[in-house]
Amino acid sequence: MFEKLVIVTRKTRLAELVERFNTRGQAKFYLDHSGGNFAAYVAEDDAYQRSLALVRRGLELGLPQQFIDRALVPTYRFARGDVVVALGQDGLVANVAKYAGDQPIVGVNPDPERYDGILLPWRPEEARLAVAQVLEAQAGLRQVTLAEASLNDGQRLLAFNDLFVGARTHVSARYRIRTGDQAEDHSSSGVLVSTGAGSTGWLSSVFNMAAGVAAFAGGRAGKPIRLEWEDPRLLFAVREPFVSRHSTARLVAGYVAADGELVLESLMPTGGVIFSDGIENDFLHFNAGATARIRASARRAQLVIPALAPAHAGR
Repeated sequence: MFEKLVIVTRKTRLAELVERFNTRGQAKFYLDHSGGNFAAYVAEDDAYQRSLALVRRGLELGLPQQFIDRALVPTYRFARGDVVVALGQDGLVANVAKYAGDQPIVGVNPDPERYDGILLPWRPEEARLAVAQVLEAQAGLRQVTLAEASLNDGQRLLAFNDLFVGARTHVSARYRIRTGDQAEDHSSSGVLVSTGAGSTGWLSSVFNMAAGVAAFAGGRAGKPIRLEWEDPRLLFAVREPFVSRHSTARLVAGYVAADGELVLESLMPTGGVIFSDGIENDFLHFNAGATARIRASARRAQLVIPALAPAHAGR
């Protein structure tokens, strides 16, 4: 059934510094003279390289191995015979999940001392066990709901955590929002639509802000809403809606039902965007004439989890 192991890696901060300054020595010189801690960058890189070596050796299971950098993920064509191993922070797993189709993803935490690894339940020395369980059809899987935005011109974008719909810069976004039989024109800082996996991330900060402002104004502060990763619903919240002669602010938060959709029609001549999971350079244009329909995707991310989760595994 499975024919190849695809190991997705990411550049460390040290590697990115060396790319910026051409040599390791120049990178060190820059950080040392700007008050930075070059040793911390080196320690982080050393830990990652040790983990990568462990994973490479551990995955000698008789299947071909292909290593690709995170930057190539959006253009890489994952095949049905691939087992995907992501060695990096949580964001790497979220990014890979949007492109890996129905292939199982093993999230490996390269540095448990530095990263909580909510999406990284496996340590480097456990990568072999995780992949072996997949090959033997004995792996535990969490089928995580993805969000999908589709435009009237046929373009679409998936999100593991959330979709942002708004203006590219810090100006008001103008659009018409509709869910069910409710609709209104908005001028706001954009709309955030979250999956269950993302409900403890960016969306929670919106709820925290709303609760803090309500408490300051003498109102009742509600609690953030959280969904399970497998929940087929989505949550949306409008950021800083402005009330004026041409905009209202009644439809500012709610659920998108499993069989429902949130419809947004752009009223912006230019500068409108839709991006996912905080990656601003992976976006769709959302300008006048564009209509976005946002719903739970029919596809689910397949995250490999320990059958009996050890204490260090992510929830």
